[in-house]
This record gives sequence, structure tokens and C-alpha cells, in this order.
Amino acid sequence: MNKPVVVTEETLVAPVIVEAAQASSPAGPAMTVLAGISFSHLLNDLMQSLIPSVYPILKDNYALDFTQIGLITLAFMFTSSLLQPIVGIYTDRYPKPFSLAIGMSFTFCGLILLSVAHHYWVILVAAALVGTGSAIFHPESSRIARLASGGRFGFAQSLFQVGGNFGTAIGPVLAALIVVPFGQGSIAAFSLVAALAIFILFQVGRWYKPRIVPRKSAKPVAHGDALSSRVTQVALVVLVVLVFSKAIYMASIGSYYTLYLIHKFSLSTQAAQLYLFIFLGANAAGVFFGGPLGDRFGRKYVIWFSILGALPFTLMLPHADLFWSAVLSIFIGFIISSAFPAIVVYAQELMPHRIGMISGVFFGFTFGIGGIGAAVLGALADFKGIDFVYQVCALLPAIGLLAVFLPNIKKKRS
Repeated sequence: MNKPVVVTEETLVAPVIVEAAQASSPAGPAMTVLAGISFSHLLNDLMQSLIPSVYPILKDNYALDFTQIGLITLAFMFTSSLLQPIVGIYTDRYPKPFSLAIGMSFTFCGLILLSVAHHYWVILVAAALVGTGSAIFHPESSRIARLASGGRFGFAQSLFQVGGNFGTAIGPVLAALIVVPFGQGSIAAFSLVAALAIFILFQVGRWYKPRIVPRKSAKPVAHGDALSSRVTQVALVVLVVLVFSKAIYMASIGSYYTLYLIHKFSLSTQAAQLYLFIFLGANAAGVFFGGPLGDRFGRKYVIWFSILGALPFTLMLPHADLFWSAVLSIFIGFIISSAFPAIVVYAQELMPHRIGMISGVFFGFTFGIGGIGAAVLGALADFKGIDFVYQVCALLPAIGLLAVFLPNIKKKRS
């Protein structure tokens, strides 16, 4: 059953993109394009994950404390958070098919700068450049994934996001194999990964360009069975709060899990990064299944389960030994990560005429809150200890109870 589309007078390009997506439905998703976007997401997030992966090296080389490490994460994530909604709003009106390749160039420059940085402020600038590349990449690539979905929006969003999650999981392993033994300068080798991503995204841009030309004859159409603005606003606020809980917990893992394992179990840096890889691999698997399950059973129920369902495992993690920490991290990573594809597609269905803005807000909000959370958690770790941080963060999935206030879009719009 086709979902109704709400289009306002403020949009000129969106009607053409929606028509193209619907027209491709009989043939199914454009798998080559989805594969290209997903693989580019893998490369993009692989390079992003190098930043937290080299924190132990930077901490030792420059005698950084936890607060300074948190500020590096903040420089990367906050830059991305500020720019992503702006990029999304702009490209809703004026899509730029080759902006993805241009954005990846910022990441390329950031990696080169990080490899030669010898001052703390240069590290912050390099992290901000990588964040800028991420801000440009995510809104448009999420839009392209939806356009190439053939109507299977949850599947396309999951395939797009799972590439990023696998990249995030692979990054610490490559850091352990390359950066740890060869030092900070070896980060420059990953600029070749950025160059490969630029080439792929240029080809995706060539596919995307003829599908975003606005039609002057397109007229805005409104559907009377759309959700009211008040219900939509409440739902968006709930989704933002749910993303808040997920982002803060993921920040605690992404920025400090290796340091936590080193502190609690006296692991080496390389061994701790392998345990982080286990968590991130489970995270990627959860993302892959979250979207299709939302297509089949309804996104509200997937959102409800995936955030609240992680609560028992997060509560046990601070009290577990090394073996059970690894086991619990698998359950936490798989369950909590399945929420995000469902959240993004759910929000896109609330405002189908603002795909870029919604993608930018939710991807950007995740990065921004994660960055702020990393800085706050770093200060908390300096004050109360890293063990206390995980005891506090264990309660965050309880915020998933707010999912009860989300309207059932599938039932409402049937």
C-alpha cells in the first residue's frame, strides 16, 4: 500500500524525487547505487573512527587528560552537528549531486593534517575538518538511499547505515594494526581511502544528477489524512529525546570503552581495541536488521524494543568480568543500534517533503549530542572515575519508555 506524500509550497525539488522513487518501485531498489552509497559510508565512517581509535596514542604523546580527549570528540562531532541540518535544508531546495565528493575532500585534508599535527589545537582543527566532511556526506547520501530504495525505505536505510557501522567497527582494528605500531604519521595512509571514496561518490553523483532536475509543472499536493502538526511535533520531540539517550550511551562506548577496559582489566591498547571491534560489529548487525524489521512490523515497535530492550544488559555491564563484558557488549550493540534506521525512516515519513533536513537533523543531532556527551563524560571521568561513568550511562536506555507517545503511522495512514 502506497503511503501518502505531503508536499508544501516551500518545496520545488522534492516532488520530482518522490516521483522517481515511486517509479522505480516495480523494478525494486537500485542495488548498484545502494551498494555504492553503503560502501562509501563504510569508508567515511572508517576514517571517522580513526579519531577515537588513536586516543590512547594521543593521550600518551601529548599528556592529555580525559577532558582534552573529550574536546577532540566535541570538535569533530559538534562541527558535524552544526552543519548537517544546514546542509540538509539547503539541499532540499538546491540538490548538489557532486557535493558528496566535495565533502569527502574535507575528510581527506583532515586526515593529512591529523597525521602531521604536533600541537593540540592542530589536532582540534583536523578533527573539525573530518566532522565537516561528515556533515556534507550524511544528509545527501541518506536522500540518495531513499531515492534508490524502490519503496523499501527501511531496507535501503539499513543497508546505507550498516556500511557506516561496519566502517566504524573496522577502524579500530586497522588502527591497532597500522597506527599503533607505526605511529601518528601512519594516519596519512588512510587518505588513500578518502581518495577511493571521492571516486565512488563522483560516480554516484552522475547517477543522481538527472533525477533531481525540478519540473516547473510540478504542483504542491496536500493529503487530508496526514498527521496534524501538533502530533508531528510531539513525535519529533520524542524521537530527538530517544536519539539523545542512544547518542550519549554510544559516546561512552566510542570514546572511552578502550580506556575503561585498559583501566579495569589491565589490557593492552591493541587488545582493548579488539574488544571495541566486537561491540561495533554487533552494532553493525543490529543496524542491518533494524530497517527491514521496521518495514515488516512497524517502526514504532522496533524503536520501542531496541532502546528499552538494552536496559537489562547496560545495567549488568559495569559489574561484569572481562568475558561477560564482551558478551554483554554484543547484546547491547545489537539491540540499541537497531533503533536508528527505524527512527530516521519514521521521521522521514512524518515530514516526507523535508528528507534532507530530517536526515541532517537526526544524523547531525546524533553527532552533536555524542560530542557534547563525550566532553561531559570525560570531565565526569576525571572527577569521579571511569567506572562511575558506565554506572550512570547504564540508566540511559530507560528513556526508551517515551516511545509509547509515538503515533502509529502505518495505522493512521492506511
